[in-house]
Amino acid sequence: MSSAAASAPAPWRAEFLSHLARLESPLCALSTVRPATGPSSLATPRVRTVVFRGMWGSLAENPKNPAPRNPPVFESDHLTITTDARMDKAGEIAPSLLSLEEGDAPSDTPGTDGGGAYEAVFWVPDVMTQWRLSGKAYLLGPDVESDDPRAVRVREAVSRGVRTVGEGTFSWEREVTAHFGNLSPGMRGTFRNPPPGRPVGEGAGGEGLGLGQTVEDLHDEIARKNFRVVVLVPDDVDKVDLSDPERATRWRFRYVGDDDGWDTTELWP
Repeated sequence: MSSAAASAPAPWRAEFLSHLARLESPLCALSTVRPATGPSSLATPRVRTVVFRGMWGSLAENPKNPAPRNPPVFESDHLTITTDARMDKAGEIAPSLLSLEEGDAPSDTPGTDGGGAYEAVFWVPDVMTQWRLSGKAYLLGPDVESDDPRAVRVREAVSRGVRTVGEGTFSWEREVTAHFGNLSPGMRGTFRNPPPGRPVGEGAGGEGLGLGQTVEDLHDEIARKNFRVVVLVPDDVDKVDLSDPERATRWRFRYVGDDDGWDTTELWP
């Protein structure tokens, strides 16, 4: 993974992570956009609750994670979540699937792809602060290290602003597997569920698919075909602090480029 070794952490990063550490479960609302599918239709916002899985390149230590780990080589300002490639948000994140009609399912799961717009919102009650982050999202799959043009483009986009903090060799594939291993066996088993959104009356959709499974094998063929790490690369961060009712504050951080980093502006709340 290439990196901008001289770049500094985003000015919002340390406080953002300290706030998320106060949450019992780091949940956020993630919105994507379902594009218009006809001349008379409109793009449709889609929102769901997801679990923040850590910052890309620096997955937190987990003694229950059996996967080999990358050395602590890089640090980034990019958020990660995980998803099933068969879910609607995968098609909203991956440009190659944006032509699907509403309700259609892809003929196959998308690999490494992305660039769709997202917005993520966290509310931290302990500090009465809302964080709103927006930018572009990317899917990382089993082909993340391939020469496929989409995989190459995604690696370049995700590498933006990544900082060198140590020595060693970083493997994209190892990092994706580490995210899979960071899930419980029951959660890994959900990637063997029937296709999300498929009518129950049509059956499970294939051999080996079904609810309530557990997966111990980090390279389980079915589960890994469907598992994706989603990297959320932010370019706009909005922080609203309501902890002082007499002096609420709001700050906006905008990414203006590798050379100039982030622009910080105080706004009226």
